[in-house]
Amino acid sequence: MSEQHYSLAFVFPGQGSQSVGMLSKLAASYPVVQQTFAEASEALGFDLWQLVEEGPQDTLNETHNTQPAMLAAGVAVWKVWCQQSNIRPAWMAGHSLGEYTALVCSGAMAFNDAIRLVAQRGRLMQEAVPAGVGAMAAIIGLEDHQVVNLCTNVAESQVVSAVNFNAPGQVVIAGHAAAVERAMVAAKEAGAKMAVKLPVSVPSHCELMESAAEKLNAELQEIEIVMPNVTLIHNVDVAAHSAAEVIRNALREQLFKPVRWVDSIKFMHDQGVTTFVEAGPGKVLMGLNKRIVKTARHLTMFDPESLDNVLEQLNG
Repeated sequence: MSEQHYSLAFVFPGQGSQSVGMLSKLAASYPVVQQTFAEASEALGFDLWQLVEEGPQDTLNETHNTQPAMLAAGVAVWKVWCQQSNIRPAWMAGHSLGEYTALVCSGAMAFNDAIRLVAQRGRLMQEAVPAGVGAMAAIIGLEDHQVVNLCTNVAESQVVSAVNFNAPGQVVIAGHAAAVERAMVAAKEAGAKMAVKLPVSVPSHCELMESAAEKLNAELQEIEIVMPNVTLIHNVDVAAHSAAEVIRNALREQLFKPVRWVDSIKFMHDQGVTTFVEAGPGKVLMGLNKRIVKTARHLTMFDPESLDNVLEQLNG
């Protein structure tokens, strides 16, 4: 019998955490990993596990491939956890694409539906802004309001805005490539420690994605969504929702509005969460979360060793 821990949150990573060979060690010990990818491959019509295992990295990095790959990876890690432990989180959230993983793991959306949906999400995002037109960059070492203001000041007739509030002093901007370049220069002049362009082809979470969001909304109407069985915090409004139409709207808006990750982690912590577990490849969210809430316990889980550590910590 599973038991829900009200001080425990599971969080799921998004694009940027993918790598060739991710989860290979976990798959060697737990067959459910490859079973999960087999389900995804059937839904997509190609061998997703082979792409994840063998690459090439450039193909894995194509957004319509990255999104289902990261979704399947997060769900696979969650399934392994559910086989190995009866402890369940009372809270979930996912960073950008990771929100779809959270919806699947919370029982709100069927895995097969979500896999097809996020592959289409990736295609719609790329179609909305052709490669080379948009860009994203990480600004390190400025306050949130400074980044917001400098984007406004350099936008001119183009789009550039703060789109990911990832951690104190770390904000990602997105928009037209030239406007992003101007904002990077302005950030350095304002005292930023770093302004680094990200290796992505799509400027996510800015208004250039509005056309993609409307097309995604049509796809969302075809997907059954039910009430999550845990409290799931959405990126766009730092709130939990139970009604299908409200969840659909949150996913639509998420495509062209900022990811409020700092607020989401702080909110869960304020509600009594003392342990955050990143379920999925890499340690990106754990690194961010440690900076957001220094007093909480932060764990990550993506291979047998890290799984064993989480089991030991939570059973201790």
